[in-house]
Amino acid sequence: MPPSHETDPQDAAQGMAKGLTNYGDRGFSLFLRKAFIKGAGYTDGALDRPVVGIANTGSAYNPCHGNAPQLIEAVKRGVMLAGGLPMDFPTISVHESFSQPTSMYLRNLMSMDTEEMIRAQPMDAVVLIGGCDKTVPAQLMGAASAGIPAIQLITGSMLTGSHRSERVGACTDCRRYWGRFRAEEIDAQEIADVNNQLVASVGTCSVMGTASTMACIAEALGMTVPGGASPPAVTADRIRVAEQTGTQAVQIARERLTIDKVLTAKAFENAMRVLLAIGGSTNGIVHLTAIAGRLGFEVDLKALDRMGRETPVLLDLKPSGDHYMEDFHHAGGMATLLRELKPLLHLDALTVTGRTLGEEIERAGPGFPQDVVRTRANPIYPQGGIAVLQGNLAPGGAIIKQSAANPLLMEHEGRAVVFENAADMAERIDSPDLDVTADDILVLKNIGPKGAPGMPEAGYIPIPLKLAKAGVKDIVRISDGRMSGTAFGTIVLHVTPEAAVGGPLAHVRSGDRIRLSVKERALELLVAPQELARRAAERPVMPPTAERGYRKLFLQTVTQADQGVDFDFLRAPQTQARVPSGKP
Repeated sequence: MPPSHETDPQDAAQGMAKGLTNYGDRGFSLFLRKAFIKGAGYTDGALDRPVVGIANTGSAYNPCHGNAPQLIEAVKRGVMLAGGLPMDFPTISVHESFSQPTSMYLRNLMSMDTEEMIRAQPMDAVVLIGGCDKTVPAQLMGAASAGIPAIQLITGSMLTGSHRSERVGACTDCRRYWGRFRAEEIDAQEIADVNNQLVASVGTCSVMGTASTMACIAEALGMTVPGGASPPAVTADRIRVAEQTGTQAVQIARERLTIDKVLTAKAFENAMRVLLAIGGSTNGIVHLTAIAGRLGFEVDLKALDRMGRETPVLLDLKPSGDHYMEDFHHAGGMATLLRELKPLLHLDALTVTGRTLGEEIERAGPGFPQDVVRTRANPIYPQGGIAVLQGNLAPGGAIIKQSAANPLLMEHEGRAVVFENAADMAERIDSPDLDVTADDILVLKNIGPKGAPGMPEAGYIPIPLKLAKAGVKDIVRISDGRMSGTAFGTIVLHVTPEAAVGGPLAHVRSGDRIRLSVKERALELLVAPQELARRAAERPVMPPTAERGYRKLFLQTVTQADQGVDFDFLRAPQTQARVPSGKP
């Protein structure tokens, strides 16, 4: 069972009688609650229905959730059609581009807000409305800890735009055009023109970035209604999904289908298969690990890598392919992908519909001709999009998105060009005096969970300007940070332990030799152990601290990437099992 703060004698209560405020008189507590809610015009008949909470993450700072008002109205309609009482409430809203220092820094805070608001307010089930990168994992983490029936509603992807007759969409094309601008291949007027076209509507990134990855993972976990991952934000299909979500929320409230019955070990293994098959964001591993940790499961990265060797990339979406999320939706969405993955899935995993994943795949009917989801006999990439690396530079593991990397660089040995932190990189990366060649390996330290703090998406280290101008499009890059799922290149991420806590990365110096072998899953610093020990003694690492507030809490309790960058006190105290099991 999910962890709880304490045993609540009111757990069996339902509706407005659930979780009463403590005035020392239970009868008076319910009397007072009803008196106040009736001030909003509710009748006793309405208040006797199952209560469905709706987490409202709309915000003027969050265009990814710009359709939240329409979704809330549709959810309410679905709840009322099913005989429930909808109650929307606000929580923290986190947008990737509007969060300083990074949205990952605030993900755990949003998860705590979500958990505590679910606990504090009377609801028999909760609808979680989220879309932008960190919101869906934050909501699933919080709901997993709160333990009540829950269902995820994805806000949906944006539409694509057009620049000089070329179809474009955020944010793989953002990075591609910005790279061309840095290399002086296009001028200031063109970069301004394309800026107007990259985000053609409200909604999340239209490629297989973290937002789309988490949408697909949520459906694979069984946490959305069927077809809930792919409809774009501004479509009628998305509004219908919202109404269906409201209706289903009443059903799971009545059946008391709590979230732990859906988020099982089998569900997490299914989600990992999907993550690999869609060429999903590397962030998906961190988020799945954090969600699983809230339920007492521990993610086994080695088993995940073994799973990846037999799970090809099938989804032809940028950055691993060519299409966009609206194309995936037109191709049948997750039903098309899951149908192709059936032999590799746990078809008996339960979903929020009360039916199994296998039953839902069958209910979706037969497939139809399309060119977005490949067959396993004709994949985009023969192995899963993500590979797990280990070696003396990353004893706790590191990852690489091999489906978006340059095949010529995935077996490479080179000289390290080291940046001590993000500020050092910003100061020197474009210097004409930087001693760097295309055969070198860029190393960026201190952008991990504690080092930044918040593990920013700075792992997508830009090509040094002198190389970009010379036409270099990729170079091996290594860091203890993350990168956006919309990014591409031969980039090693999540090096664990991070530099800020004294991991081996802290002691890499410019001129050291590093060997990367994706085939062997190896990341090796070619420096003698005695020399590394001498460096560590010469320059001992002092982890960063803070004097007050959320930053102090974050730095004192945040875990490393292999445990999901969650707070240690929010993870379930007992480990139920390791996932994946490694069994097909």
